[in-house]
Amino acid sequence: MDERIAAARRALGKTTILLGHHYQRDEVIRFADFTGDSYKLSKAAAETDANYILFCGVHFMAESADVLAREGQQVILPDLNAGCSMADMAEIGQVEECWDTLLDSGIAEGEILPITYMNSSAAIKAFCGERGGLVCTSSNAQKAFEWAFARAKKILFLPDQHLGRNTGHAMGIPLSEMVVYDPWHSLVSIGGSAGGGITPERLRSAKVVLWKGHCSVHQRFLPEHVDKVRARYPGIQVIVHPECRLEVCEKADALGSTERLIRIVKDAPEGSSFAIGTEIHLVNRLAKEFAPLGKKVITLDDTGCLCTTMYRISPQHLAWALENLVEGRVVNRIQVKDDVKYWARVALDRMLEIRG
Repeated sequence: MDERIAAARRALGKTTILLGHHYQRDEVIRFADFTGDSYKLSKAAAETDANYILFCGVHFMAESADVLAREGQQVILPDLNAGCSMADMAEIGQVEECWDTLLDSGIAEGEILPITYMNSSAAIKAFCGERGGLVCTSSNAQKAFEWAFARAKKILFLPDQHLGRNTGHAMGIPLSEMVVYDPWHSLVSIGGSAGGGITPERLRSAKVVLWKGHCSVHQRFLPEHVDKVRARYPGIQVIVHPECRLEVCEKADALGSTERLIRIVKDAPEGSSFAIGTEIHLVNRLAKEFAPLGKKVITLDDTGCLCTTMYRISPQHLAWALENLVEGRVVNRIQVKDDVKYWARVALDRMLEIRG
């Protein structure tokens, strides 16, 4: 399989670029021209002259690449079944219903702004862009909150409740002023009807409305995992992704985006040891890379937290997509509709205002 992939890469030359997300399996990511998180990879692809972008990640990442791509570039996802459980927890119809619920509860449209995490569909990004909101990453979520609060009193944060809660908590927003909207729950209260399992009064009093979504990998990490690893390895540093639960993040020594977690390990002195709360492929890769420098890297939960949807991208899928390109066929192309692409790009461009 490796020989087939290598042969196809040689035949395609510079017309094709291959992107590998940090959580991708080793058998695939070793062929990547660029590795990184979804936004970094999409930007890298758009800045190249490649005609074809093979995104070895998940569906929302390929959509983002298509939104940011130059005219004429085509984005390919080797396996269309490679989705994202978090992104799938916020469907556009549900989000539109939530927005209507917020307005019906007495919140003025200019009083609240939507922010969506990068891990969301293009339709959700466009929803935010059209309503004055923006996209954020795990590294600039606080800046996105500050940007929004400079323009409105409230935030609707999609789709990861944990990143939203951790960001608000770090900014000093009381947990009592952050409520969770559950799109699968509705209720009727004395004060009137509301969706999401929240009364109109609670919606009006909340500063942050969190969508009830989460990362299936990072939610598995628990506070007791931190306690156990500290007891077993005295002096170990616990670093976790902000998609983890608040209770886990509060016990950690540091938290940050995937890129920041990598940098923390890289910049640490020889002999350092880390227990990392993130996807197992990245943890194993870091353990192997830094072992020669005397750095110990283990997973926070030794049962292993695998991103099963990312794992759907296999060498077989990659070879199939590449060989079709060699024969002049574009398979599994990801195309975002023009109107959705426009407003999603607006939301992403607003994010660029606060990056730095």
